[in-house]
Amino acid sequence: MRFLGIGDWCDLGDMYLRLAAAGHEVRVHVGEAMATGSMTGMVERIEDWREHLAWVRESGPDGLIVFEDAKSGTLHDDLRRQGLKVIGGSALGARLEGDRAFGQRTMRDVGMRTAATHGFDDYAAAIAFIRDHPGRWVYKFDGDRFPSTHNYVGELVDGSDVIGLLDHYRASWRFVDQPRFVLMERLDGVEVGVGAYFDGSRFLEAVCLDWEHKRFFPGDLGELTGEMGTLVTYRGARRLFDDTLAHMAPLLAASGYCGYINLNTIVNDAGVWPLEFTCRFGYPGFAILDELHEDGWDVILARLAAGSGPEIRTRPGYAVGVVLTVPPFPRLRRSALGESGGEATEDGLALGTPISFRGERGELGDDERARLHYAEVARHPVSGRLVTSGVLGYLMVATGSGPDARSAQRQANALAGKVVVPNLRYRTDIGERFIARDQATLRRLGYLPTDDAR
Repeated sequence: MRFLGIGDWCDLGDMYLRLAAAGHEVRVHVGEAMATGSMTGMVERIEDWREHLAWVRESGPDGLIVFEDAKSGTLHDDLRRQGLKVIGGSALGARLEGDRAFGQRTMRDVGMRTAATHGFDDYAAAIAFIRDHPGRWVYKFDGDRFPSTHNYVGELVDGSDVIGLLDHYRASWRFVDQPRFVLMERLDGVEVGVGAYFDGSRFLEAVCLDWEHKRFFPGDLGELTGEMGTLVTYRGARRLFDDTLAHMAPLLAASGYCGYINLNTIVNDAGVWPLEFTCRFGYPGFAILDELHEDGWDVILARLAAGSGPEIRTRPGYAVGVVLTVPPFPRLRRSALGESGGEATEDGLALGTPISFRGERGELGDDERARLHYAEVARHPVSGRLVTSGVLGYLMVATGSGPDARSAQRQANALAGKVVVPNLRYRTDIGERFIARDQATLRRLGYLPTDDAR
């Protein structure tokens, strides 16, 4: 088969590696200039992806385009109308993810109950709103213009902490256009995502649950990051799926959506509260789910593109993924070298630093290597060894699986401990909150069967 990967950051780099290792032809476009080093020497890179559409067409039904982002959903639709097979999203998916207020309205329209959400493009108006409606509010930007570190989950019942942040952003806003953001009522409960694969007309049977860990430090302390690790399972998702994501099937089919979609929720004694859509493969979610797949990504993508293929085969149990990072994560790299042009700065750890492993002759076993999912990594053109190659310092994901969350956590942590890079940072408690209390709460509320049956 032929796969043309299109994105800004090479977020699906590990997927491309596995497709190529399975014997398929893979070409990858990386749109962001700062990210062009990722996966160099490991996957075939191209400059103008449009010049390679004929290459995809030549392969007929075995030619697929894979988009990494949600924002270009209109383009996904256009290419499908040209007869190409596209795994990504749709114009609807782009708006569901990028316009949070629209996403909430859509959830309500299809029958889901949502938390109070208010959209703004003016900080003064938002501050006035909180003063009139004191409470704990969650501040989130629309779209992907700013990283997760700019979002904030309010703590104080009078809302004064959020007001202080908004006032700071108002004073420091330096762009010509106005910000677009939402204030969402903060809800307490179990945060759990439900995700599935949509083939253009229906959801395939592989439905997963995920528990993300977004804060930098163990114990859910520190700043919000894109993601520090996730616990996933393909079992026990049926009730949550039926109460939420299943309601979206008619709209997704009408829009021609073809790809993965996830809905983040809060579950508590009052029910399920959907929060936001991810209308693309999640990072590092796709790599962690791979731990529980019976089939490779080539089979899964082909079944999605076929629109009528058999179900995706998955294994029971749980998988844990631990994100391994170096500075400047979770911020962008400013420069690779210090002012002298010689000594590397802290930011320079994200670019060109050797990656080593604990093991015989410095190598991992085949099973261990299969459970490491590379991200901002490259192969050095002279030495041939693996080095860091990124913008964020988001190196790779170490995964583990087992019949329960604890065994999956232990296996993932053991593998993470075999990766050796200067100033490597990662969390060792991925899944701990689920083990300690969330699993029991979800079972009490009937959203996770005691036997973990589908």
